[in-house]
Amino acid sequence: MQRVPDGEVSPYLTEVYSVGDLVEVRGPLGGWFVWRPAETEPVLLIAGGSGIVPLMAMVRARRAARSRTPFRLLYSVRSPAEVYYARELAQPTRGDDGLDVTYVYTRSAPQGWTGKLGRIGIADINRGGWPPEFEPSCFVCGPTGFVETAANILVALGHAPGHIKTERFGPSGG
Repeated sequence: MQRVPDGEVSPYLTEVYSVGDLVEVRGPLGGWFVWRPAETEPVLLIAGGSGIVPLMAMVRARRAARSRTPFRLLYSVRSPAEVYYARELAQPTRGDDGLDVTYVYTRSAPQGWTGKLGRIGIADINRGGWPPEFEPSCFVCGPTGFVETAANILVALGHAPGHIKTERFGPSGG
């Protein structure tokens, strides 16, 4: 567990909550940040760190529905050791499941990596995404700065703002 300075939840979980304490967890309340199997346009998922979590739910829903809708995942992480769902992302299910995964490493990369290290940029989204003329549904999730950067790049590249859905997290307040 990582404590986020001035965070709403992490200080409680790291300083007050104890092993064995009861926790009630609810699922998401909205239906906006959702991919549905009936949708057939290409999907671009852009994740920053643990922002992969709701996007993996979409990947799993697609697999469960045996949908052929093309999905691309652009996943930015600090290092290979911090990739959530690494095994699941590394092994396709039942042959080619149509999920293309591109990684962006910001601090360290796996041995043999030939890409650059650094924050997500225009070249990364061009390489790992869909062109705007394909009219993909774009879902972006991660820390606030990451989400704003990725969404702004998508718009600058010509993606329709109405096709870009975002979820963000991070410290609240000023």
